[in-house]
Amino acid sequence: MNYFPFRTYYAIMIVMLIFVGCKRSDDDKETILKGSTTILVDESFQPIIEDQVAVFQGEYKAKITINARSEKEVIRAFLKDTSRIAILSRKLNDEEQKYFENLKIKPKVTQIASDAIAFISNKSNNDTLITLKDVILFMQGKTQVRIKGLVFDNPNSSTVRYVNELAGIKEIPKNNVFSFKSNKEVVRFVAENDGMIGVVGLNWLYQPSPDMIDDVKKINVLSVQGQKSKEFFAPTQNNLAEGTYPLARDLFIINCQGTTGLGMGFASFVAGDIGQRIVLKSGLLPIRIPGRKLLFK
Repeated sequence: MNYFPFRTYYAIMIVMLIFVGCKRSDDDKETILKGSTTILVDESFQPIIEDQVAVFQGEYKAKITINARSEKEVIRAFLKDTSRIAILSRKLNDEEQKYFENLKIKPKVTQIASDAIAFISNKSNNDTLITLKDVILFMQGKTQVRIKGLVFDNPNSSTVRYVNELAGIKEIPKNNVFSFKSNKEVVRFVAENDGMIGVVGLNWLYQPSPDMIDDVKKINVLSVQGQKSKEFFAPTQNNLAEGTYPLARDLFIINCQGTTGLGMGFASFVAGDIGQRIVLKSGLLPIRIPGRKLLFK
């Protein structure tokens, strides 16, 4: 009996299986435009990042999972290697930078937009102006100001950190200062309660989720007077561009993957023409204003 054909058959099958296995391995490999990854996102900017991810996934064979948390929780997970891509309103501090340098990883930081911290009040409140000086004094425990109470999104959020730094304090006061878990809860609370001032990320007001739309209609967005200004400015795209709104902040994608993975591709996409158009449409300020082509007929 001639066994050669069977041996040849089995040899061919083994080669084919190896080839298919290698091909699957190549298909599953993460590159700058395909594969899957998780991005840690400061909850303040969740709406705009959701839009960016949706368009990016529609263009490329990529699957990006958004893990939205408070700023402190994002940093904690970032350092624990839960994900090596984070979106924050600040760069890494010296200690965090050194941590990655010890791992032989050089963080790649891409600025993608400018956002703002906004103050909101119930629609029944006719006063739509607030001074930054009063906010700082109130946070310092000096209650002889026109503010009855402040409501923050989360004690570990970037919003709290930002205002604490302005006031020169380490923790929010215990009297007449409240916090929830998210920006959405702050908007709802202010919409249902008169007399309190909410402190939220502007992105949530320009891009409210469907269940927030009715609540947003019941609030006023306050104009703010800076410490060195006599005028009041609303948190608009134009005022962010002119640098007149006193509570602006930049958004960064920080990539510590150490490889040419999706973090690099996504950052380039958001900082590119399509991504910046998404930022512009969202009401935030792009780093680069997308050009417009004029067609003459």
